[in-house]
Amino acid sequence: MRKPDWIRVKAPTSENYHETRKLMRERNLNTVCEEAACPNIGECWAQKHATVMILGDICTRACAFCNVATGKPGAVDPMEPENLAISVAELGMNHLVITSVDRDDLVDGGAEQFVKCITRIRETTPQTTIEILTPDFRTKDGAIEKIIAAKPDVFNHNLETVPRLYPSIRPGARYPHSLNILATVKKGDPSIFTKSGIMVGLGEEKDEVIQVMEDLRTADVDFLTIGQYLAPTRKHAPIDRFVTPAEFDEYKDIAFSKGFLMVSASPLTRSSYHADEDFAELRKNREKKLAAAGA
Repeated sequence: MRKPDWIRVKAPTSENYHETRKLMRERNLNTVCEEAACPNIGECWAQKHATVMILGDICTRACAFCNVATGKPGAVDPMEPENLAISVAELGMNHLVITSVDRDDLVDGGAEQFVKCITRIRETTPQTTIEILTPDFRTKDGAIEKIIAAKPDVFNHNLETVPRLYPSIRPGARYPHSLNILATVKKGDPSIFTKSGIMVGLGEEKDEVIQVMEDLRTADVDFLTIGQYLAPTRKHAPIDRFVTPAEFDEYKDIAFSKGFLMVSASPLTRSSYHADEDFAELRKNREKKLAAAGA
């Protein structure tokens, strides 16, 4: 399908973009920006914002929407937390997003590596706020609790799509399990912001999207992102349609009416797009809500 004008982006050319790319290479760090072929990489890296992908660049799952390679992952890099902390300091990052591939081969699904990265960054640049975007840690008992104890500022786990499409789009995952992760985090530590996101344009219906919103609010999720699905290659799930900017605005209004503290909904919205600005707004909105409740 031909991309409409509202989904087009400029090729990255800025000096900061190349500096960020060079630093990721020097520190042997992977980014989901590159691996998932994110359309916003030029804009984000120009501002020295990168979403680091820990635990390697090979995933044990094969989701129909994702461009990350599938196969047998290598060993966990023991220097990764240190290299990440150094990079955060060198880039002067105020807010960092850490994600990972699925590591079903590891006993804890890689939860301990998340904890080590959070801990090392807090030791090196304590002013940096940390947002994590995790896999589902399915069948990994205790993994979520381990990360809750490390107290990231934001715990993000994406539902990705509506329940009906899970068998074809996210076959290795289970919708109720992903919802339960978010509910478990909020119950375990209410001070941690919870966040989730879905893609549209995969064949979902409007009422299904609204039901996902309601499910997320039942799990007390604070922040919702909604973005246009873009097929990375012809081998991936095809685009059903391009959702218009007006429809995204409508979804945003509906989501705020459901009680989310923060909503980002646009054709180019991705989980970590404008994450630093959105986190500041999220914190401000919670303060307003608490003040209103106190009054």
